Amino acid sequence: MDTTGAATLHDNEPHGNDIAQRLNWLRAGVLGANDGIVSVAAIVVGVAGVTTQTGPILTAGAAGLVGGAISMALGEYVSVSSQSDSQKALIEKERRELQEQPEEELAELTAIYQGKGLSAHTAQAVAKELTEHDALAAHLSAELNIDQEDIVSPWHAAFASAIAFIVGAILPMLAILLPPENIRVPLTFGAVLVALAATGSLGAWIGGGSRSRAAVRVVVGGALALAATYGIGKLLGAAGVV
Repeated sequence: MDTTGAATLHDNEPHGNDIAQRLNWLRAGVLGANDGIVSVAAIVVGVAGVTTQTGPILTAGAAGLVGGAISMALGEYVSVSSQSDSQKALIEKERRELQEQPEEELAELTAIYQGKGLSAHTAQAVAKELTEHDALAAHLSAELNIDQEDIVSPWHAAFASAIAFIVGAILPMLAILLPPENIRVPLTFGAVLVALAATGSLGAWIGGGSRSRAAVRVVVGGALALAATYGIGKLLGAAGVV
């Protein structure tokens, strides 16, 4: 059987870590956009419950958008930095162990493949070949499930999170500011709930869950948030507090 071209038959298909990485980024983007939609919508609807003036609504919405985007970026940066630092420390530890005790590391790699079902002879042969090819990559993959070329940048994660939040926040801002005063609140409610249904469904599709159930969850949660903030705004306005 000719296997010369077999390795290239599926070169254009995404595989393994590439798919997982893209799905993780997409999922994070959907969650960031969802946060932007709910957070800023709750703010502008709450202010709209107090006043119909565009100035205060725009100011509150813009402050929520900027503050939320920075908060999301900072949170993502801190989280990914911790993960990245941990991965780098594990990589350095494995590199040091390979330099100081190569025989023990080879035996450890052999044992790992035996534990996966290979015979002792085959496991040893696989471990030796992988070690000769790239010892560090072999151990990182088998022991820690880490690819040293696939460590996420905290700056990239922070930037992506902020952009996703801003994209989500733009919808409620436009929905509350563009329509006439008498329909801006119900229109914002409707636009936000439709958008949340879409993001909930997309997030579930990415994760392989029920799209309808996820859409209902985020829509109900979003509706409660909007109703609560609008009600609070109305109460404070009626009480003359603001």
